[in-house]
Amino acid sequence: MNVAPVGGTAVQDHVALAEIELCGELIIAASAVSEGRLSVDRIDEVLRVAEALPGGPEGDRDRT
Repeated sequence: MNVAPVGGTAVQDHVALAEIELCGELIIAASAVSEGRLSVDRIDEVLRVAEALPGGPEGDRDRT
């Protein structure tokens, strides 16, 4: 039987932590909507999609 060693061996997956944070932000944004669903534009805003696109926050987005 293999048991993980105790103490000081915590592994952090920075990508997983970032994804968890973004999921939390989506949940908070969704809870603020009184009825219906989040719009695609609001989801992009919460996930900061425009910041990742060329041209920054004002970059053109292709939704095809």
